[in-house]
Amino acid sequence: ITNVYGPTETTVDATAYTIEDVESLNALLEKGEHTVSIGTPIANQSVYILNSQQQLVPIGIAGELYIGGAGVGRGYLHLPELTAEKFVPNPFADAAAADQADSTHTNRMYRTGDLARWLPDGSIEYLGRIDHQVKIRGYRIELGEVEA
Repeated sequence: ITNVYGPTETTVDATAYTIEDVESLNALLEKGEHTVSIGTPIANQSVYILNSQQQLVPIGIAGELYIGGAGVGRGYLHLPELTAEKFVPNPFADAAAADQADSTHTNRMYRTGDLARWLPDGSIEYLGRIDHQVKIRGYRIELGEVEA
């Protein structure tokens, strides 16, 4: 079983976690774990878990999940304010990426709005949202808009 995670803004697949056999899955469930890791970054993607000051958090501490790398989109069409809020400069980008022809693209990261933490084995646990947004069958729903 492979669990693949990623928002549309990062070409959908940003991380992956594979459970090799049913026994491994059963072992997780027997330990009382009800979630499966979203894994580690796939090729050409970088994942950061940051606090509210956009600083890296240590293993086990929850923070907002950011995604950088080749899969990050350019922004939202005709929505410059939202683009500026969600597609932010990547202070962790490799200096080599700055030499690429499309450095503005590779030096950005996407703020997912997802709460996550690094696990000791190097994989990521998804913990929920930092806002009140939910997804139903792939559609994003802002609960505040529904309430209004």
